[in-house]
Amino acid sequence: MRIKSAFITLCSALLTFSILHSEPLKAQTNFKLPDLGTSALQALPIEKEQAIGEVMMMQIRGSSPVVSDPVLDEYLTTLGRRLVANANDVRFPFSFFWIDNPEINAFAFYGGHVGVHTGLIAQADNESQFASVLGHEIAHVTQRHLARRIQQQQDNNALTIAGMIAGILATVVAPDAGIAIISANQTQAAFSQLTHSRAAEQEADRIGMQTLNNAGFDPRQSSEFLTKLAAQIRYKYKPPAFLLTHPLPESRVSDVRLRAEQYPKKHFEDSLEFNLAKSRVIARYYQKSKAAEDLFRKLMRENTVHNTALKYGLGISLLNQKKLDEAANILEPLLKEDPKNLFYIDAHTDLLIAQGKAAEAVTYLAKLDVDRPNNQVITLNYANAAIEAEQYELAERILKSFLLAKPEHNLGKQLIASVYKKQENMASYHEANADVLAQYGAYLKAADEIQKALNFVEPEELVKQQRLKALLTQYRQLQKELARL
Repeated sequence: MRIKSAFITLCSALLTFSILHSEPLKAQTNFKLPDLGTSALQALPIEKEQAIGEVMMMQIRGSSPVVSDPVLDEYLTTLGRRLVANANDVRFPFSFFWIDNPEINAFAFYGGHVGVHTGLIAQADNESQFASVLGHEIAHVTQRHLARRIQQQQDNNALTIAGMIAGILATVVAPDAGIAIISANQTQAAFSQLTHSRAAEQEADRIGMQTLNNAGFDPRQSSEFLTKLAAQIRYKYKPPAFLLTHPLPESRVSDVRLRAEQYPKKHFEDSLEFNLAKSRVIARYYQKSKAAEDLFRKLMRENTVHNTALKYGLGISLLNQKKLDEAANILEPLLKEDPKNLFYIDAHTDLLIAQGKAAEAVTYLAKLDVDRPNNQVITLNYANAAIEAEQYELAERILKSFLLAKPEHNLGKQLIASVYKKQENMASYHEANADVLAQYGAYLKAADEIQKALNFVEPEELVKQQRLKALLTQYRQLQKELARL
């Protein structure tokens, strides 16, 4: 699903059609943009920023290991929204997503999209440290630092907007590649870019720390996190990925340390959800299953802190290895103690399916779905269990209802496509598959899927034919827009 078109083309094309579908902006009260941000607005209006953000998100879906994990998504989105609710100058909704990458890194780009590497939470010492990075990235968006870069390059007449966007996209996903793109341009432009980035980092540090404090986390952990990264530089030839896109001169560390001292010392307890998310990442993404099992057993022997989360991580690592009886002995008591916990509900469902008890999982989740309809963890597990139990009509009903509430949910779209395929409803399968491909910007492939869908439509199904033909025209037009430049 990798998009091979030039990103310059993709950005230029999107600006001609995506803005037409944008939500109208609501008036902001008490809105004050820093002086530098004023020129950013002139260079890149907010509606265009959102449009570019959607294109970049398409590119990332098609070229990066985006994690589709409803449990982790639920935690990250909840934490992200808590921080956004306590930030200033928020102009549009934010979205948060995971990248399966062991490096310590996070990045933000146009339109409020924030990507987080799994390695960040795996190596964070506490929740305030993890949240400090998200607060920092949110500040990059609210202060429109990427838009300011574009204005600066326009003023210098050194780089095209599209060229800068291409460099930024490569930089946030693969820092080494992005820096190479920027360095390939004029020396003065690259130097100017770096200088501006350092100023932006200081501003994001300051505003991010305020957001962290307002949201009830420990602002001093911003300093602790940077100090931790600075220490890693001393012992590693290659710096952490975060520092390739977030310069860390000694003056920045000192500045953050001084700002942190302004806040009183307090004890901030990590949430259980943070520790469960960290254990899940280590068990599912950061370590191989046997290594994760050994690590959790070692940590449980050494201390009793966060023992519940360590047990959960051990249970997941055993489940991954198909050690079902051992996994059940650990996971089932956790669910009994906290039956509404989404982490445990998800693990219990996986365990039942692995035990060949998919029908039992359907019955279990049906009750939970009544109490919490369209919760992505419960509903998608419910649908998946129904698929495993070969209850395809039920799975279809569940997913149709879910996608009415969350029409852009990628995993929901993938699941309903799989349901149609198992039902041998090939017209609906190809149409649903086209919808998934469109989220990756793969419009030509999406058009091909719609053409295949038309081959399975009966002659008397005139309304369905017309709808599919309209979709075919739409996808082909989008592809033409991309190919035109």
